[in-house]
Amino acid sequence: MVNNIQKATFTSHEVGEIIGLTRRQIQHWDQTDLIKPSLRTPGGHSRYTFQDLVSFKTAKKLLNAGVSVQRIRQSIAHLQKLLPTVKRPLAELTLVATGEMVLVFYEGTVFEAISGQEWIVEVAEIQQAVDKWQKRVEELKKYRKIHRGHRPTREIDQAS
Repeated sequence: MVNNIQKATFTSHEVGEIIGLTRRQIQHWDQTDLIKPSLRTPGGHSRYTFQDLVSFKTAKKLLNAGVSVQRIRQSIAHLQKLLPTVKRPLAELTLVATGEMVLVFYEGTVFEAISGQEWIVEVAEIQQAVDKWQKRVEELKKYRKIHRGHRPTREIDQAS
């Protein structure tokens, strides 16, 4: 059983190589409760799951986008209070940085992580419009494929 757990987990060194963080950053984020390891060995060594890797990658992307570690930490704390069923906001939610602000895409709405205020732009409606458009494009592609077999090549070129 230990072998199965070890295969499904990553050491701090492996996380650093995969995500592009230093061991010191990973240790600091653990010590300051930003991202805790999912498991610890009997010797006390950290072991991270794939979901932890997603959290690290999300945090790194937010940092690269200009969001401070303090703001990420505040966002996580507020999201855990606002959405008690979400245990790991960095891994379970879609987060977008706009300057220092962190927007959360959740169940068809968009809101600011710390205040909980719904975002003014109806992004969910835009996403629905994009989804509808993509579906229509895919249906048109199918239609064109069906009818291409029935028309001579020259007519297809003229119709395109």
